[in-house]
Amino acid sequence: MSTEDKYGPQAERWTEEAYANPARYLEHRAQLIAELGPPLQPGTRVLDLACGDGGLAAPLEARGLRYLGVDSSAEMVAAARARGVAAEQGDLNRYVPAAPVAATTVFRAIYYAADRRAFFHHAAGFTERKLVFDLNPRQFRLDEVRADLRSAGWTRLDLRPFFVPQTRGLWAPAGAALELAENSGPLARLALRFRFTYVCAASGHVAGPSTLPA
Repeated sequence: MSTEDKYGPQAERWTEEAYANPARYLEHRAQLIAELGPPLQPGTRVLDLACGDGGLAAPLEARGLRYLGVDSSAEMVAAARARGVAAEQGDLNRYVPAAPVAATTVFRAIYYAADRRAFFHHAAGFTERKLVFDLNPRQFRLDEVRADLRSAGWTRLDLRPFFVPQTRGLWAPAGAALELAENSGPLARLALRFRFTYVCAASGHVAGPSTLPA
């Protein structure tokens, strides 16, 4: 089943139904996009690959960032535009923005890269500050991901555990406690052996013009 066939029918209410608490979940994700690794300054551009219905646009724009979403599903792009979000249809393996962006994000979709190392190299061609993505360490070996990033010219990788649950609502103090636990060092890494994900920010690569359209 293609991603279009899988996700297209869910596009109209994707954000509302995919997350138990969309505001908290997406705000925390936006915080890490802006702050993990090299910080993003207001006015800079974020390219959100596999953007779904553009739920990340609002919390990123609230931080003064300029947002462009890209998704392979025409239905998702239409749903994003209906929200007033700037969005285009495209495949994350091939899409190239009209101009370089400060950050490129890929959430819940890095496994759609046809070749992960080639994708990291592709993104480096138009990303000036950092590439931000989530990673399940039980599915992908961190040392292999580091090696792929390094081969594509990304020299730095910042990691942050992400403990806010996607599909389970929490009492506000419990959610706040989980966010604090993300900074608990060895305990957080132990928890990641069983569940949760990392948010990864790769940086240290200067965007080159070779992959940009003439």
